[in-house]
Amino acid sequence: MNLLTTEQAAKFLFGPEGKKGTLDQWRYRKVGPKFRKVGKLVRYAEADLLEYLEQQARTGTSHQNLQTY
Repeated sequence: MNLLTTEQAAKFLFGPEGKKGTLDQWRYRKVGPKFRKVGKLVRYAEADLLEYLEQQARTGTSHQNLQTY
């Protein structure tokens, strides 16, 4: 299992400009990808990040099951 720091995970998800603050907020709000605590350290498994990205796949931009007209 390849574990990434918060900074590495942010770059993995958001590209080179990825900011760890987004992941910090997601952890606080209990949303976003799974993470692990190793002592005081926060680590993200690459497999969990890929799973999270797969769950974000959409076929349209409207809310599911809601009509907006």
